[in-house]
Amino acid sequence: MKKTLFGITWANVENIWWTPVLIAVMIVLMYWLRKRRAVAKQLVAREHTHLLFSGYSSQRLVIKNWLYRFTFCFLFLALLQPQWGKKEQAVTQEGRELFIALDISRSMLASDVKPHRLAFAKSKIKKLLQLLPSDRVGLMVFSGASVIQCPLTRDTSLFTMFLDQIDAESISSGTTAIDQALKKVIVMFQELPARKHKALVVFTDGEDFSRDLTSVKEEAQKIGLHIFTYGVGTEQGAPVPVLNDQGLPVGYEKNEQGNVILSRLNTGILAVLSAQTGGHYITATQSDEDIKGLVACVEQYEKETFEDKQLATQEERYPFFLLGALICMILEWLW
Repeated sequence: MKKTLFGITWANVENIWWTPVLIAVMIVLMYWLRKRRAVAKQLVAREHTHLLFSGYSSQRLVIKNWLYRFTFCFLFLALLQPQWGKKEQAVTQEGRELFIALDISRSMLASDVKPHRLAFAKSKIKKLLQLLPSDRVGLMVFSGASVIQCPLTRDTSLFTMFLDQIDAESISSGTTAIDQALKKVIVMFQELPARKHKALVVFTDGEDFSRDLTSVKEEAQKIGLHIFTYGVGTEQGAPVPVLNDQGLPVGYEKNEQGNVILSRLNTGILAVLSAQTGGHYITATQSDEDIKGLVACVEQYEKETFEDKQLATQEERYPFFLLGALICMILEWLW
């Protein structure tokens, strides 16, 4: 915990809890010094004390007393880790760049996984973030069209903020077009500096109405984009709720004959997409084994160096206080 006082940043304010210990030690030392002086006064008159005690001087005891106090003060201030003044520090960033595409079509509200597919996918994405803390991650949402929700970033709190904004009200009324999402990611990676490894994870139920998926897969292969797919849902499926203007369910989608439509996980198209682009298809589980398996696949790719970044950091000044304490201790010993 940091605090700024008198223009100085104290980086370890929590060490203030050592104050009672330091005070107790100082009290014991002061008591010992006073006791020593009192004994000397009782044994012999003040003007003859130097005859009985070699090198005795009441002035020296006072000076030693103050040197002890300064020593403990300097040590206490050093414990608080004072900082002031800024310096530029070059930091080399390493990691992998991973883009996440999240399906927000209406079928993602089906509840064959609880509470529904969209919420289930979001929880899995958050777990992925926890297990890949050093990588830059971006977020895109897609249905018929696609939108970059969060650019590539190491700021997981920023990423999570954008992810949490996606809810039932964000659901698109259109159908799913995975090819549009892939096109968006391909263009984005082409605009970035050349990378050896490019990775995309698609969280979707696989209900796809793409018109140009074959050519897009070929383009992904050309730029070396590895596509991992995470199937959200079950093959048994579930009905897709219809929401009113307040976002509340008022029924289920039906076909022209009035029968409720079941939305099922389309494993086949997702597995083929991953296999043809050098990725893997991940089967959803209630445990974290699915995400751990995904992380293991991503970590097979070597980390790359991002741009060197200049960071402004404050200079550590606690060594000066330690030096002050050392000087006081030496003077006390020599005095």
